[in-house]
Amino acid sequence: MKFDRDKLTKIPKIELHLHLDCSLSFDVISQLLPGTTKEEYQKYFTAPEKCLDISDYFRCVRRNVTLMQTENALRAVVDGLFVQLRDDNVVYAEIRFAPFLHLKNGLIPEQVVEIVADSISNNCKASRISAGLILCTLRNYSEEESFQIIKLVERYINNTVVAGFDIAGDETNFPINAHLKAFNYANTHDIPTTAHAGESKGAESVWETLHHLKSKRIGHGVRSIEDEKLVAYLI
Repeated sequence: MKFDRDKLTKIPKIELHLHLDCSLSFDVISQLLPGTTKEEYQKYFTAPEKCLDISDYFRCVRRNVTLMQTENALRAVVDGLFVQLRDDNVVYAEIRFAPFLHLKNGLIPEQVVEIVADSISNNCKASRISAGLILCTLRNYSEEESFQIIKLVERYINNTVVAGFDIAGDETNFPINAHLKAFNYANTHDIPTTAHAGESKGAESVWETLHHLKSKRIGHGVRSIEDEKLVAYLI
């Protein structure tokens, strides 16, 4: 059967796992970093076809984040993302990002969330694409940092496109202990949660996340296939 990209593009789709800082197109990079060639874009701002490990992938994400430190840059990235969603005929998207990664030029967390949420809302109205924004804590964050982020979710979830709470990052080198307080708060206050697990670490990471964070959804989770009991439980 021949793969028909045009037919696939025309099919309406939903995108449930979309990282804002992993979605910078060549057009957006050129806007934020004028003079960038397509060769440089491919080399420095996109992941290689085969990454050695999660850290190998994160290196290109860090370059993207470096460019996302002002209101204009954040809005440009969101605008560019919606161009891609429209071109792929995505009708619903859940966009996630870690607000604390965008504070290097003086923005405060509330400003970062409000800028991104407002830009998503404006793009939804203009494009007729529906979208929600998920705020992420990261594995290497402290208990205090994680709790600050869940409080941001609580602050904005009822009056913006903010829709939930997530944990991402390096699961191999950073345990979940520092994030139990934030997830307990989310669960007792009916705040929707999802959690990255079972990617760089095995099926035991998914079990741990389900039991301790009590998230109803798992991000990635590809290594769940290594444990038949886990697959049955997930089903």
